[in-house]
Amino acid sequence: MKRKITLAAAALAMTLASGAAGGALAQTNGDWQVARKGDWIVTGRVTQVSSDADDAITTAAGGATGLNVAVGDDVMPTLGFTYFLTDHVSVEAILGATQHEIRARGGATDVAVHETWVLPPVVTLQYRPAPGARVSPYVGAGVNYMLFFEGEDRNGFEVDLEDGFGYALQAGADVALTGPWTLNLDVKRVWFDTQATINGGALEADVGLDPWVVSLGVGRKF
Repeated sequence: MKRKITLAAAALAMTLASGAAGGALAQTNGDWQVARKGDWIVTGRVTQVSSDADDAITTAAGGATGLNVAVGDDVMPTLGFTYFLTDHVSVEAILGATQHEIRARGGATDVAVHETWVLPPVVTLQYRPAPGARVSPYVGAGVNYMLFFEGEDRNGFEVDLEDGFGYALQAGADVALTGPWTLNLDVKRVWFDTQATINGGALEADVGLDPWVVSLGVGRKF
């Protein structure tokens, strides 16, 4: 958990520092402006999704089992689509699917119970304080929907995961490179709880996935 939070904090610090440095440069050289009202940026990213889920697995009656849920990380390509409503305000949607192994851990037990793909589209509204900057930082907030698919049970367990809505906070920066190209750094924290039903309800867990979503990519303005 410490490593993941440190990674996100470092990325956020880079965003804020670069924004401060780029702000002065920005206003004197409009040619470097990342985007303006009416522009689109399509960004291809490499994205790490990391969950610190550690919720208890209980019996149907709520009794302790001594086991907890652990969710594996994944790194996958994703796409971001950003539309500039104004120079200062943009809206972004991200698309991508990640694969995660779910394990039951406790005492001497560490066993895989399920593997699933998840499609977690996130839509955020962003504010950009320095739209004329070569380095244009932003913060955002929005909603997401977690859709689990292609689930595969392991080691005799049967696991069902509940889809649903969550919400997200975001910080990042776009850096103008040359022509229509930009470099993007983005950090999101998504809050989402799912109900895991195991072996037809014999066991269950209320799992707070709450992943960090850290991305680096290259975008093109249209």
